[in-house]
Amino acid sequence: MEGGKSKLRNPKSAFQIPNLNSEIPKLFAMQPKQLILTIACLLVYTHFVSAQTDTAFVRLPLRYADFLAQVGQENRLFAAEKFNISLAEASIEIAKIFPDPELGFGWFDNGQRRMQMGYGFETAIGWTLELGGKRKARIALAQSERELTRYLVQDFYRNLRADATLSFLSALHNRFQYQVRLSSYQSMRQIALSDSVRYRLGAITEIDARQSLLEAGAMLNDVFQAEADWKSSLAALHLLIARPVSADTLLLPEGDFSRFERNFNLNELIITAQNNRADLMAALQQKDVGEKMLRLAKANRIIDLGLAAGIGYTSYVTNVIAPTPSFTAVTGGIAIPLRFSNKFAGELKAAKAVQAQADVLYQQAELQIQNEVTQAYFQYEAAKKQVRQFNTGLLGEAQAVLSGKIYSYQRGETSLLEVLNAQRTYNEVQQNYYSALFQLAATLVELERAAAIWDIDL
Repeated sequence: MEGGKSKLRNPKSAFQIPNLNSEIPKLFAMQPKQLILTIACLLVYTHFVSAQTDTAFVRLPLRYADFLAQVGQENRLFAAEKFNISLAEASIEIAKIFPDPELGFGWFDNGQRRMQMGYGFETAIGWTLELGGKRKARIALAQSERELTRYLVQDFYRNLRADATLSFLSALHNRFQYQVRLSSYQSMRQIALSDSVRYRLGAITEIDARQSLLEAGAMLNDVFQAEADWKSSLAALHLLIARPVSADTLLLPEGDFSRFERNFNLNELIITAQNNRADLMAALQQKDVGEKMLRLAKANRIIDLGLAAGIGYTSYVTNVIAPTPSFTAVTGGIAIPLRFSNKFAGELKAAKAVQAQADVLYQQAELQIQNEVTQAYFQYEAAKKQVRQFNTGLLGEAQAVLSGKIYSYQRGETSLLEVLNAQRTYNEVQQNYYSALFQLAATLVELERAAAIWDIDL
């Protein structure tokens, strides 16, 4: 194995059923003892073929770059999150609204028909004049909250991109693990087929033949579970790009684990994260929101004026006691509210508390980012060392030991137990190797997520 690519056999090629039409003449040409042994081997082989895994689904190749682009465009959670920006922009429009004027109409009749006292009507308009810069403060607060929302949406995508990448890598990892288990099962199956022949020839005992068959069956169960894990991880990719999933058609990620080794400087990563992390920018913007809230709270404590203007008409009075001509009256006035509620400064205290809280949260965010980057850096460096340990020849040694044990077993020089131990060791080494490669890729994703950089490519 080089560069994280598997050298395992093609899963489909392992289950090719022999062409019996071409083999039948050979069967009739065999001696009776050979014919019996061959038929027995075919029966055992047919048992294993009937138990093969179901990998006949339609596979849609998926490149990482295309997958990430679809996540940004199609992911439903991200689409819903972006609506928060539209809501914040709508809040700015709401903050710009002036108080609506009030228009009133009235009509009166003196009710003295016999005295002919007349009638009249009046109309008036009133409007609240906001003082203290309330409207300006509202607009400034809404604009600051919109910027905060944009940073939060950016941070949401930062995490979504990393999570989607981990899901993509997990699907690749599960595919390799499936191939490892399938290859191990195929190797054990060949031993079981060989043992069935050797048993009938009297070369080994019935217990050894049954043991190899039992081990092959146990490995096949592991293959079934690995296949289920692989398909489940493929189905998870459909959810990220909002594509319907079906049992017979699944996305198949393309790529390997060969491009995940980097050299970083911890101090530079921390500085980069503190300059670029959207959640830290959001924490800083939250401080600005707190200041705008305090300014609005102070403005709300200033009284507003009520302005009013009106016009009224009274008809003439024609009684003989006090005849009065008709007249039109124009009125105007100012209403000054008595703000006894200013005695309670709850809004002002709440705004001051929000501002103080934002300062503390910003300081905590700085420390949190520094801690996240440092921890991710240490994990990544450890993962690199683990992968390098495998690249020193550990896989080759395990393969050589297994091949030697199988050869010795077929010659009757070693026991089946030693072969099984070598097989398990080789399986563990292979599985641990792919797990180490996946861990290296995953820790790089987490490190770049924490440092707010991104150069992941498969």
